[in-house]
Amino acid sequence: MDKNTVIGFVLIAAVLIGFTYFNSKSSDGNGQKSQVEQQAKNNYEQTTDADNVYKRDSIINQDTKSQNAADTFFGAVKDDKLNTANDTTNSVTHSTQEQIVYLENDKIKIEFSSLGGQMLNAELKKYKKFDGDSLRLFDKDSEFYLQLRNRQGKVLQTKDLNFSPFIIEKDSVKSLVMRYSFSSTQYIDFKYTLSSDDYMLKFDVALVGLEDMLERESSDYFELNWAQKLRRQEKSITNEQKYSAIYYKYVGDEVVDLSTKSNDQKEASEAPTKWIAFKDQYFSSILIADNEFKTIDLSSKMLKSEDYLKSYFAKMYAAVTFDSQNNSIKAGFRFYLGPLEFTKLKGYDDNISDASKQLDLDKLVPLGWTLFRWVNKYFVIPIFNLLGSTGMSMGLVILLLTIIVKLIISPLTYKSFMSSAKMRVLRPQIEELAAKYPKQEQAMEKQQATMALYSKAGVNPMSGCIPLIMQMPILIALFQFFPTAIELRQQSFLWASDLSTYDAIKEWSHSLPLIGNHISLFCVLMTVTNIIYTKFNMEMTNTGQQQMPGMKWMMYLMPLIFLFVLNDYPSGLTYYYFLSLLITIVLTLLFRFIVDEEKLLAKLEANKSKKKKKSGFMARLQEAQRLQQQQLNERNKKGGKRK
Repeated sequence: MDKNTVIGFVLIAAVLIGFTYFNSKSSDGNGQKSQVEQQAKNNYEQTTDADNVYKRDSIINQDTKSQNAADTFFGAVKDDKLNTANDTTNSVTHSTQEQIVYLENDKIKIEFSSLGGQMLNAELKKYKKFDGDSLRLFDKDSEFYLQLRNRQGKVLQTKDLNFSPFIIEKDSVKSLVMRYSFSSTQYIDFKYTLSSDDYMLKFDVALVGLEDMLERESSDYFELNWAQKLRRQEKSITNEQKYSAIYYKYVGDEVVDLSTKSNDQKEASEAPTKWIAFKDQYFSSILIADNEFKTIDLSSKMLKSEDYLKSYFAKMYAAVTFDSQNNSIKAGFRFYLGPLEFTKLKGYDDNISDASKQLDLDKLVPLGWTLFRWVNKYFVIPIFNLLGSTGMSMGLVILLLTIIVKLIISPLTYKSFMSSAKMRVLRPQIEELAAKYPKQEQAMEKQQATMALYSKAGVNPMSGCIPLIMQMPILIALFQFFPTAIELRQQSFLWASDLSTYDAIKEWSHSLPLIGNHISLFCVLMTVTNIIYTKFNMEMTNTGQQQMPGMKWMMYLMPLIFLFVLNDYPSGLTYYYFLSLLITIVLTLLFRFIVDEEKLLAKLEANKSKKKKKSGFMARLQEAQRLQQQQLNERNKKGGKRK
């Protein structure tokens, strides 16, 4: 073999060895995952009955830290009739290896660790973080554990134990059992079951053969501790924090939340609670008790971080049930790990006829106070869902929703227009009254004459305000709806890449007072349209009466205030307001084209000759004006005498 051949073989061997080494390194995560899952499944394939997992004898691997925790727990109960880890008949081997196991379906992928037998993270497959990264509700900074005490007051926290995983498959449903054994008849089981097409994870806790050595409090209620750092998911930190808080529901009663704006804590012991939610703007982790939580202790802290919004903590005492046949203490829960989609959350109560037993998870979607929530629930959301089901883009859905809303309230818009039109056609007569009473001290007489003119002509100046007030519930309801509609999330339209956040056309590094660090295009268009509409509306409603000083500039200032207020809000909301203003201008022009103002004036003139009874409101108004004028005259007389 010549020198070149030898060198060639050496190079080929080096490449193969190098490739094998780096390939094994890059696939360690997935390889370990598949090996662990297969091993966990093999551990359980010796039994076909899923329920036997609570009865099956097993030899469990524990790490050194877990063994110390077990020794601490059992060290003070040597005289109890229990088998300890040192029992020669049920020896326990030790391992330092943490095992990672996954449960997943088409919607969610959940990672579990044998250390603590708890979830490490939950990835929602159909959603992305604002920067395009995978959307995980929580990560390894979170923890969930059971805390137990024996009769001597020693404490055991399951986060310090290294469990052994078992995979169970029954009727195409996969479950994961995490078991920590002290002996074949004494162990802790955490069982997780994920349905095939849902974000709901069933979670069951069982303590088998441990009742005699637990203090009474630990055997009556499970003490659960849940901590989570809320991950940032959205582009606007300010807006996301505004909708992030801990929520909880009393059994058969209301849903309550902690402060969204500052650090807050709450101990709820006056009544049992049903569930606790760690919520952000569009997603939530919710722990639902099958029975109830006796008491809960909650805290929420604001975080100054680019990656995390808040730090949540909950200590819960969960009611348990006793299974004398299997000598076990059990408690059942459900974890909802998913999007805050109103219709989906409401669907969990579809089969619960008793209102006092409903979960009311839909109240995690903040749709405003009672009246505004009612408008959103029974009017806005059904129309929005119907339009969205057609498959058209969300930009078109908002356009059609805006048109429908404007058409529905158009009779009120028309009524308001007609009130302004009546006063506008009487403007020449109002100006004559102004010329008749030019002095400042005659202002009251001028006002009385104006009201008398309106009364004779059959015009009520307040009739234009009532339709505007009647529209407010819908306008406010929509203001509440758009920032919480997850259907808009990461849906693009025109230049807006995501209708659930602001559509910045210009951004800068430092935050400026009022405006922040960007300017949103739909917000600018809304502001410009609002200024045009304000000018147009002021000309349309000019009745010839003297306005308060500065009122004109105040009307122009309001659109600019909205620019600063709404600049950080979702572009879907400012896009809606932009469309709404445009349609209002079009409707106003249409009404002006339809209404013949000469005929309207003739009708008002005809009303003057009719004998009519004054309305109670007009009579009281005129009497108040008469008394005010009388008092003014008396003050003027007194002032003249002093001179």
